[in-house]
Amino acid sequence: MKFSKLLVLCLGTVLLASCTSDEKMKQQMTKLLQEDPKILTEAIEKHPAEFITALQNAAKNAQEEMGKKREEDEKKKLEESFDKPLVAEIRSDEAIRGPKDAPLTLVEYSDFECPFCSRGYATVNDLMKKYNGKIRFIYKHLPLSFHEQAMISAQYYEAIRLQNEQKAWQFHDEIFMNQAKLKNGTAFLDASAKKVGADMAKLKKDLNSDAVKNRIAADMKEAADFGMQGTPGFLLNGVPVRGAYPAEYFVTLVDELVKRGKVKL
Repeated sequence: MKFSKLLVLCLGTVLLASCTSDEKMKQQMTKLLQEDPKILTEAIEKHPAEFITALQNAAKNAQEEMGKKREEDEKKKLEESFDKPLVAEIRSDEAIRGPKDAPLTLVEYSDFECPFCSRGYATVNDLMKKYNGKIRFIYKHLPLSFHEQAMISAQYYEAIRLQNEQKAWQFHDEIFMNQAKLKNGTAFLDASAKKVGADMAKLKKDLNSDAVKNRIAADMKEAADFGMQGTPGFLLNGVPVRGAYPAEYFVTLVDELVKRGKVKL
């Protein structure tokens, strides 16, 4: 058997890749390698350059195939989400930016300390400007365990929301515009809360209350139910967007929603 053919078949067996459609030959090759694995090692030692080239080509082909499969899977999921949108709970006391009856609803599951969420913050601002008066935004919590200040920041936000919705939004903006200062912990959070005019005595009382903790827990459960494992995660009229995509991507989704008659702007 020629080396190149042997190598391809060996790689196919070792890497579990379909390097040949000949199932019988693959079975024979597997049996041969099991009986005498030195065949492969000796071939590699004699032809290292060819082995590396073949390995690189196999890896490239595998990556391309995996990429195509992921793309096809994402397209399928996106198509399904237009017909079966995810429905987030919009509570009666929800803090909402924009008209409450806006045709577009953007829900974000976010982590105040996540650097990608700061990109999400910029994207949301861009979308609020582009669709001014036609979009409403709802911020929900998904504090990740490895971000030390994420949970306490969410608690501050919710404690302030209990006082005043607009002050909560101002606090939200203050954190994302100065995210690096979160390393200062509660000193920065207290300063930000005072800056937006929060009642600090009430805030401290509500910070660890069941009302605050249960609210955050409900958001986290909803995010998990929707398969939001990282941050930021979004729902645009029920269409999930998992990751910090630019505003342009959301615009394409809006255009598609309009095209399908799912929304009128």
